[in-house]
Amino acid sequence: MTDALALLVVVPIVLALAPIAIGRLWDRSGWVAAAVAAVAHLGLSLSVAGSVFATGRSSYAVGDYTPPFGIELVADGISATLVLLVSAVTLGIVLYARTAGPHSSGFYSGLLLLTAGISGVFVTGDLFNLYVFIEITGLATYALVATGRSPAAAMASLKYLLVGTIGASLYLLGVGYLYISTGSLNMANLAELLPTVGYDSPLVLTGFGLIVVGLAVKTALFPLHTWQPDAYAESPDSVTAYISALVSTAAAYALFRIIYVVFTPAFDAAVPFALDALVILASVSVVVGSVLAVLQSDLKRMLAYSSVAQFGLVIAGFAVINTTAATGGLVHLVGHAVMKAGLFVGVGALAGVAGGRTVDDLAGVADRAPITSGAVAVLAFALVGVPPAVGFAGKWHIVLGAVEGGRPIVAAVAVVSTLLTLAYFARVIERMYFRDAPAPAEVAEDAAETAVADGGSQSEPDAGDGAESSIEDDPPSEIPSVSVEARLVVVAAAVGAVLLGLFASDLIAFVDPVLEVYFQ
Repeated sequence: MTDALALLVVVPIVLALAPIAIGRLWDRSGWVAAAVAAVAHLGLSLSVAGSVFATGRSSYAVGDYTPPFGIELVADGISATLVLLVSAVTLGIVLYARTAGPHSSGFYSGLLLLTAGISGVFVTGDLFNLYVFIEITGLATYALVATGRSPAAAMASLKYLLVGTIGASLYLLGVGYLYISTGSLNMANLAELLPTVGYDSPLVLTGFGLIVVGLAVKTALFPLHTWQPDAYAESPDSVTAYISALVSTAAAYALFRIIYVVFTPAFDAAVPFALDALVILASVSVVVGSVLAVLQSDLKRMLAYSSVAQFGLVIAGFAVINTTAATGGLVHLVGHAVMKAGLFVGVGALAGVAGGRTVDDLAGVADRAPITSGAVAVLAFALVGVPPAVGFAGKWHIVLGAVEGGRPIVAAVAVVSTLLTLAYFARVIERMYFRDAPAPAEVAEDAAETAVADGGSQSEPDAGDGAESSIEDDPPSEIPSVSVEARLVVVAAAVGAVLLGLFASDLIAFVDPVLEVYFQ
């Protein structure tokens, strides 16, 4: 079973070569390779989760070199949950991309490379290899953002490359400081060695600061978020949905591992100002990200700034340093990935029907795409935190943990963020359900202009969807329709967000034993 940990990384990398090798001979080889990899990844993730459920923890020593000198891959209740999340999101995006595109072999190779990198971040037990997987994730993401094939997409990719490289360099420099002070890179071994060196050692404090800032760049906390809005807005819809769900999620989880596995809660007791600074940074990110989201008219930019706020809330939960808040942060981390992937797919699909992706463009779209609109509305309310969806469970535990930990400012920020989230989603829901749609001829003309302007980044109807799409969402023939694949993905995300909320106690029971170890 432990071999599955290595195969989670190896299988996507190997299959990423297939589209490059045979793409010229078979133009659909990329999608087939991605689909096979997604299914295989799901099987491996289930194997890892089953092993963790039975034993509590699984590990794999790469090349049979035992840690702390060898490279260790580790799975516990938290990382097993997250690799399952990677599998689910990858399956959904591969299905959506079948019609929405991009259809190039390079896109699918990049997607699989990104899957491998994110999976590695979730299972590695070594700080340097965490850097390697973060870089794999970054390089694949830079390339995927550029698949938008517009000057704006190229500029967004370049901006992301420059900012992301700075963040990765800061992280690596911080790892170097920790290695100099301890002589180890294994996370578990570092947790034993750092107290002997002294948490207040200048080398240790500098290493912690550099690592946190580097990962804050990757997580897109304000004011280190500047790469994210352009990257999300200019990417093809399939790319945006995938990176919004998993890329910053991987960086946030890496920060969680640094705080709880490497430095442990004892670091907060010894050097409280370090985590206080992180709480302030995260809280500011929540408020500023929410306010900026309210000010946006472009839906993809609105959701991008929403991510700045939501990840700020997750990191604030981690930085409170108690079991309740950390649990809330982890639940919201998982829930946010599901909700945001569904929202970006839904926005892309509805933009193709409405003829544009601004808030006003969605006027009356619920009449033309009722199923997709309903699923988007459910996801919006779930992200606001309306029970019983998973957004409520995560935020509730963060608020409770903040109060327990004597940090009422975090609880207040979470409440303010919820109100602002409701404000920007209320505008969208109001346009969708309570505004009259423009004339069909005008919609068709706007849709054609949008498709040309966006270089095909919006969802395109599948040529074979005519009969299948007529069930409910099909508007008149002259208006673009939502593809079956897009509808399935958005509905699945909405159902998943509700089910995760209903069964949040089971999810919490799976991750709680891991957190309890950190607080012993």
